Amino acid sequence: MEDDGEKSSFVIGIIENRAKEVGVAALDLRSASLHLSQYIETSSSYQNTKTLLQFYDPMSIIVPPSKLAPDSMVGVSVLVDRYYSASKKVIMARGCFDDTKGAVLVKNLAAKEPSALGLDSYYKQYYLCLAAAAATIKWTEAEKGVIITNHSLLVTFNGSFDHMSIDATSVQNLELIESLHSNVWGTSNKKKSLFHMLKTTRTTGGTRLLRANLLQPLKDIETINARLDCLDELMSNEQLFFGLSQVLRKFPKETDRVLCHFCFKPKVTSKVLAGDTAKKSQIIISSIILLKTALDALPLLSKVLKDAKSFLLGNIYKSICENEKYARIRERIGEVIDEDVTHARVPFIARTQQCFAVKAGIDGLLDVARRTFCDTSEAIHKLTNKYREDFKLPNLKLPFNNRQGFYFSIPQKDVQGMLPSKFIQVVKHGNNIHCSTLELASLNVRNKSAAAECCVRTELCLEALNDSIREDVSVLTLLSEVLCLLDMIVNSFAHMISTKPVDRYIRPGFTDSGPLAIDAGRHPILESIHNDFVPNNIFLSEASNMLIVMGPNMSGKSTYLQQVCLIVILAQIGCYIPARFSTIRVVDRIFTRMGAVDNLESNSSTFMTEMKETAFILQNVSQSLIVMDELGRATSSSDGFAIAWSCCEHLLSLKAYTIFATHMENLADLSTLYPNVKVLHFHVDIRNNRLDFKFQLKDGTRHIPHYGLLLAGVAGLPSPVIETASAITSRIIEQEAKKMEVNELQSYPIQMVYRVAQRLICLKYSNHDEDSVREALQTLKESYLNGRL
Repeated sequence: MEDDGEKSSFVIGIIENRAKEVGVAALDLRSASLHLSQYIETSSSYQNTKTLLQFYDPMSIIVPPSKLAPDSMVGVSVLVDRYYSASKKVIMARGCFDDTKGAVLVKNLAAKEPSALGLDSYYKQYYLCLAAAAATIKWTEAEKGVIITNHSLLVTFNGSFDHMSIDATSVQNLELIESLHSNVWGTSNKKKSLFHMLKTTRTTGGTRLLRANLLQPLKDIETINARLDCLDELMSNEQLFFGLSQVLRKFPKETDRVLCHFCFKPKVTSKVLAGDTAKKSQIIISSIILLKTALDALPLLSKVLKDAKSFLLGNIYKSICENEKYARIRERIGEVIDEDVTHARVPFIARTQQCFAVKAGIDGLLDVARRTFCDTSEAIHKLTNKYREDFKLPNLKLPFNNRQGFYFSIPQKDVQGMLPSKFIQVVKHGNNIHCSTLELASLNVRNKSAAAECCVRTELCLEALNDSIREDVSVLTLLSEVLCLLDMIVNSFAHMISTKPVDRYIRPGFTDSGPLAIDAGRHPILESIHNDFVPNNIFLSEASNMLIVMGPNMSGKSTYLQQVCLIVILAQIGCYIPARFSTIRVVDRIFTRMGAVDNLESNSSTFMTEMKETAFILQNVSQSLIVMDELGRATSSSDGFAIAWSCCEHLLSLKAYTIFATHMENLADLSTLYPNVKVLHFHVDIRNNRLDFKFQLKDGTRHIPHYGLLLAGVAGLPSPVIETASAITSRIIEQEAKKMEVNELQSYPIQMVYRVAQRLICLKYSNHDEDSVREALQTLKESYLNGRL
């Protein structure tokens, strides 16, 4: 199968039942892995399924024929039509979604034993995803014309739920993969996404692993700490860091692509076009050459990792560098493949390497085809020299590409008037003229035919070698995984940290149920754009699980919310974070409710979109991190305030940590009713009727009068409009002040009793001795009688 670079290589099968259960099977053709997931869809808009599809970004989606979906559900088929039109939708008969066949296929194709996968124990539990696996494997084998090699697939069950879940809306809001305004500002936009900031990986597999980690960070503290230990060693041992960086360059960029050519064996068909046969042969030969190049680099990797101390690097050394199977595979390849052959990216060198990959003398017909290939190549170069002399074109060049073959390239400055009539297919290309001749075209055909014959004969010579490599395909899977992981940790994480000033990034600490504490945290993306970025702290615990952040527009609330989430994600992928100190409670899900946009596709207004997102959060919250920005502002002020208040009260009773940014100053009253609410504000000075933003987070509330009017003036609203608005605001404030006076007089006795009750509760759980408690009670009584509480 052909390689698609960094594009998606996932084929996904999805099926649902009437109990709102969804089964998903995702087959990765690039890394030869099968990921099975089954879950109950709690959202009528299929948010869990959308999250998985966002993660896999499939090229093809296989679904059963449409039917009536469960009540209030849109159905997976409709979901694919509505949101994933870019992916190829395939409808297969329900008979293809057979869980019994799926279980047999997974048992035969999995690299691990069924008992290790949990297949024997959980067969009935996973019946939907096994049904999806049966349809996915059947379609892939038929569509791609391959047979999947037994015991070659890496199979995971419910793998996506062993990681932190970030829904598709949050991925967009947090700018994990794409910057929010990149489509508006273009590629020159300075603000990058977190993915593009870290994307310094050198291999395609490393880039894909980085993307997967950002979309689904780790939850296992032991695994996270193993990565951080590895980073500690790399940062303290420059020789190891630079040594690994250099060694990883020796491995071909497409090393992980090798796997699919050994895991997926082409079917033998009677009618195959000659061109297709040669193309498939080229892919198989290039895979063998690429594998040989990768195995040649293993001794260098072994030399660098030999003295590594961290558990992760030590484990890689034991499982890869000390594994004798790699040496045996390399020995088998050396019996057939010429020692001088290496992986090449230049087209003609790559074609020559493919033609001469097999040692001379193994196949007589192959040696004849090689001579023809060499003769035609030599004739083409002699023809080029002849044209240089005959037409006085000393700068005539002979480029090559796989589609066109050889062609001539002549600088325009060397051509006086028209080219001789001998030159055909004349095309201007920049400062050069590209062309050909009938003689060159004829030699090109012969050269291409000879190369195709070489590739077909070479493939026949490699059949036995391919079969023997397929016997040990599981160790190649392991090698690919290790190289992708090393690429991500060394070339992305360690490289990024090494480019920052010393001690700007620190190692995070983790707990299962402790606080989320970050001292002097900074936004990982924005701090690289703004040199004077102001750091801020955060502290959340079970005793104080909600922060209400207040401040005028543009004071930094949204940036702060995004900053906290990005720091947590960076920490849970096993990377250092931009802070002075941190300890983080492992988060199982991140939810965001940010921005205000209509969703025309689903006929939802701004407020309806807000409510749908909020409903999804409240229905799925667990040990999560929730950030909500301006909830309830898209409807009437009274209804919006009521919804915001009630949502806060609901979240306060849960284990989740919540950061709530708002303009509603009345929400600060929550802190007087609930001790686990803390109110913060972004400090702003007013000078000459101008707002001076400090971007510094401080305790408590601070009323900034008429900041909306001040910002409206800065934005350019006409002075008469601002003056009228100011007069209206003054009247409204005057009326509200009168109401407040009345309310305070009425509520004052109740507030006094409530404050007494709060003090009594504090005294009840205090550690003071009896005399101190008596003294405190006497002071409380006097204060209450004098009205000074």
